[in-house]
Amino acid sequence: MGNKRMGKRFPRSDTGSFHMVFVILAGLVMALSVWGPETLAEYKDREILDTVHAEAIQAAGEGYRYILSANEKLYILSQCLNSQTLLENGQSSQSLNYQELGGTYAFVVNHRGPSGQEITDEQIYETAGRGLENLKELGILPQSVKEVAQDSYDAVLYSAIDVLEPRNNVAVWKVSLSDSQKNADKANRLIDAYIDADEGKIYEFYVRTPLKWEDMEPDEIARKWSGYMGLSEPAPYDLDNPLLETTPYFKKYTFAGIGEERTVMTIGFYEGINELFLKISK
Repeated sequence: MGNKRMGKRFPRSDTGSFHMVFVILAGLVMALSVWGPETLAEYKDREILDTVHAEAIQAAGEGYRYILSANEKLYILSQCLNSQTLLENGQSSQSLNYQELGGTYAFVVNHRGPSGQEITDEQIYETAGRGLENLKELGILPQSVKEVAQDSYDAVLYSAIDVLEPRNNVAVWKVSLSDSQKNADKANRLIDAYIDADEGKIYEFYVRTPLKWEDMEPDEIARKWSGYMGLSEPAPYDLDNPLLETTPYFKKYTFAGIGEERTVMTIGFYEGINELFLKISK
């Protein structure tokens, strides 16, 4: 009996199962290719729309200020005080179009009020009083200068702005003896001062004192005030022109500004009313 070669034969049920699995897999692949991208996109949209995301952005405009050195802040303020642009229409410095300002520097009333990091209008009078006490302790002002009482003074917040680079700006309070005090005794009183709205240090001041010019040492006042402000050492101003001031009693100094620029600081005295002043200018 001859040998018969028999091929391996799959059971009919196994062949049907394999065919069924192949059809299912093919169907899944087709379904994923049609609905998969759309379903994935919807899932990503839900992930974004249903969740709060925080993203750090760089603020622009006057509301944000770079960290400036004491010399840079002094320079910007001196430039602005020499080219004051006071807003008279109630427009806030926050909505100000800097391109419409004339000149390179502007000094504007800050109608939006202090930010969370600045001295508030409730704090400024106490801050001014502490500033005067610091100047007394340094020997810049005599001990006889009176405290700053809120009911006798007015305070206005300003922004000193570099118009070409508005993020470079300095917030300052101007504290002045109120107009209601015109007939009051001004002896030993602060008349005007510009005060840093962040640190509370006094940039400028006009103070009535019992001292005479010959009792004062301008070089010592300049040195002590520069240390108090955190400035570089003052240098003598070589162009002491008597016509620069309305009093013959003054002495000028310079401080490093921005780049090659300088800030001029004047210590002077008005005889008759016995008013000592320290002011900055370009």
